[in-house]
Amino acid sequence: MAEKTRVLSPRAARRARWAVPSVVAVVVAGAFVGPALVANADTDLPDLTPAQLLDKVAAAAPTALSGTAVYTARLGLPEIPLGEMAGADPVNLLGGSSTLRVWTDGTERSRVALLGATSEYSVVTDGPEAWTYSSDDEEVVHYALSAADRARFDALDRQAREGRLPGVHGELPTPQEAGRDALARAQEHSSVTVTDPTTVAGRAAYQVVVDPKSSTTLVDRVVVAIDARTWTPLRVQAWSTSDSGAPALELGFTDVSFTEPSDSVLSFTPPPGASQRDVVVPLPTAGDLARAHAQKDAAGALPDGVTVTGTGWDTVVELSDVDLADLVAGDPADVAQGFRKTFGSKGAQELYQKWVPADGEGPVPDLDTAALYDSLTTPVDGGRVLRSALLSALVLDDGRVLVGAVPVDVLQDLAR
Repeated sequence: MAEKTRVLSPRAARRARWAVPSVVAVVVAGAFVGPALVANADTDLPDLTPAQLLDKVAAAAPTALSGTAVYTARLGLPEIPLGEMAGADPVNLLGGSSTLRVWTDGTERSRVALLGATSEYSVVTDGPEAWTYSSDDEEVVHYALSAADRARFDALDRQAREGRLPGVHGELPTPQEAGRDALARAQEHSSVTVTDPTTVAGRAAYQVVVDPKSSTTLVDRVVVAIDARTWTPLRVQAWSTSDSGAPALELGFTDVSFTEPSDSVLSFTPPPGASQRDVVVPLPTAGDLARAHAQKDAAGALPDGVTVTGTGWDTVVELSDVDLADLVAGDPADVAQGFRKTFGSKGAQELYQKWVPADGEGPVPDLDTAALYDSLTTPVDGGRVLRSALLSALVLDDGRVLVGAVPVDVLQDLAR
C-alpha cells in the first residue's frame, strides 16, 4: 500500500529540506569516525606504509586551495516526493550527484557553495563568524559571538598562538603521535593498507584502503586519496557490501588549485534583496566546560538514555525515551526540548541549553523531519526502519531509536 505524504506549510517544508541531510550526514560520518584512516597514490611514487603516510599528513602545513568537487550518493534510499529538486537543495545529497565549489585560505576563512541548475546554497566562515545563504529562499543567516565573547575569543586566540593557552595540563601529543594512536585504534577493527597509486583531479595521490574485519557491517571498505605533494585529502569513497560496482558515497575533487583564493571570494556580502537573520552564538566559559567535564566524569561518558552495544564497525547506538511526536512535528523548539531530556549531567545540560535555546533559535539547523520521515522509512512490527547501503536506523513506538552501520535485523535482535 502506498504511504501517505504529509503536506507541510511553505515554511515547514523549507525547514524540512535541510533537516534530514544534516542528520544523515552526521550519522554516516559518525560511523566512520574511528576507522576511516585512508589515502590514495599515483604511478611512480615512493612506497609508504600507512604509518609513514599518516605522519606526512599530520606534519603538513595548512594549505590554501580552490576547486570543484563532486559528491555522489548511491545509498539506495526511497525517492523523496518533494519538488524544487533541480535547485541547490541539500536534500539532493541523499541521492544522485551534486557539484560543490570550495575555497579556503587553509586557516580561518573558507567558502563552500552547493550548486544547482538555477540556484546556490553557500556557507562562508571567517574565524568565529559564519554565514549561510540560500538563493531559493533569499535568506542570509549570520552566526556571530556577542561583543564580550568576541573579545574573550580574541584573547584566547592570541594566547593559543603564543603557546600559553590556559587550562592545558601536561604535554599534548604531537600531530604524529595523535595520528599513530588513531591508526593503532583503527587497526583493532580494520586492515589498513596502502595500495596502488592513483590520479585525482590530475594530481598524483597515495591510496590507503581500510577493510573492516567485521563480517556483519554494511561497510565493505573506505578509501581516501591523499595528494602526494600537499598531503591534502582529494577524494573519499565508502563502499557497501551490497554493491561492488560503485561506492555508496563518494566526494572528490574534479579540479583543484593550491593557490590562495582572492579576498573577494572569501569575504561575504549579503546579496541585494536578501533578508538577514542574526544568531548570537554563546562561547562557553572555562567554568561551563569544567562543570560539564566534572559532571560527565561523575556520571559516566554517555548521557542518560544513551547506550552503546558492540565495538568498531558493529557499534550500535541506542537512544531511549525519544519523543517521536516532537521529532516529526516540524517545530525546532519541540525538537530541541525533546532531546534535552537525554542529558542527565547538570553541567552538560546547562552548557547544551546555552547552545540550543528553548525557542529553537541557535547555531543548530532547524530540525523538521516531518516531510521526509514517512518517505525515508518503512513500517515494521513495533515501529519504522530506515534502510540504506551504509547504515540502518530502527525507530520504535516505545521511544527507542537504534542506529548502526549494520543490517536492520541486527538492530531488531538487539531491540528484543
